[in-house]
Amino acid sequence: MTLARQRSQNLRPSELLIPTPAGLYCPLADIHIDPVRPVARALITHGHSDHARAGHGAVLATRETLAIMALRYGEGFAGERQEAVPGVVTRIGAVDFRFVPAGHVLGSAQIVVEAKGLRIVVSGDYKRERDPTCAGFEPVPCDIFITEATFGLPVFRHPPAHLEVAKLLESVRLFPERTHIVGAYSLGKAQRVMALIREAGFDRPIYVHGAMDKLTDFYISEGAQLGDIRKVIAAERKSLGGEIVICPPSAIQDLWARKFPDPVTAFASGWMRIRARARQRGVELPLIISDHADWDALQATIREVQAGEIWVTHGEAEALVHWCGTVGLKAKPLHLVGYGDEGEAEPAGEADNAVAG
Repeated sequence: MTLARQRSQNLRPSELLIPTPAGLYCPLADIHIDPVRPVARALITHGHSDHARAGHGAVLATRETLAIMALRYGEGFAGERQEAVPGVVTRIGAVDFRFVPAGHVLGSAQIVVEAKGLRIVVSGDYKRERDPTCAGFEPVPCDIFITEATFGLPVFRHPPAHLEVAKLLESVRLFPERTHIVGAYSLGKAQRVMALIREAGFDRPIYVHGAMDKLTDFYISEGAQLGDIRKVIAAERKSLGGEIVICPPSAIQDLWARKFPDPVTAFASGWMRIRARARQRGVELPLIISDHADWDALQATIREVQAGEIWVTHGEAEALVHWCGTVGLKAKPLHLVGYGDEGEAEPAGEADNAVAG
């Protein structure tokens, strides 16, 4: 692998970014990235609650992420907030920061950190497959790439999402008397599944659990083509045979789900690649739809950014670090704590405390 960047570096990496108990910290700018506890100043990659927490003194994030945090935590989620315009440099102290689309959920961004000829890219969570509800991932050549590794094992090779949606719609066709209840995380996954269902030509109403109302309405206001979305009315559940209902993952196992006609339980997640996970959750129709890069996409991205060194955060760090060594790349795990190994931890009131894939 050849380096795309031949630059004189006057900084050691540890002078630009270091792991701390609160999360990644930039001492030259006195600011944290996705801190796991309240700090004075924070840069936030995206709105999932294991990355975006309330209580910081000041937050810099994309417009969409700031809006999502306000919806989830209330308008007072931080002392101050500042919008980061994608692609525009914000200088803090002696450091240039730039937000670049990550393709994970609406508003998600990688954060490019640069000073004195050294460039580090913090990926946040990301995926490489097309998503009709958010901007796609943009690779940035860098000296050090900090990547997630949620699905950093060879077993995780995800099929195209539109083929998994085709499985769902075929089941709806084969079992027109049964309600199809799809567990999907309320920020990003649920709206992506809705959009993919629409792209496949399904034009009947899609019903949603009340916990998804605010975020789904926000996606629609941002231009997501979700069609006719209706909130489930408790008294009407028995009349929804043949319909598609999308709900938080915990709800598919609740009494709430049993009130529908002979429900088919489905779950949209990269973890559905593991059959035991589907069985444990009582999932009849596993849908392998992930908002994270799979094993092949992680490798392809690392090659594409042409970094000389890779730092691996939450997930299967050791496996990805080992692979980097086999292709001649310097790599290390960061062992950051506080991030869900499977992605998003849902805030209280938005279903369970499980995490998303």
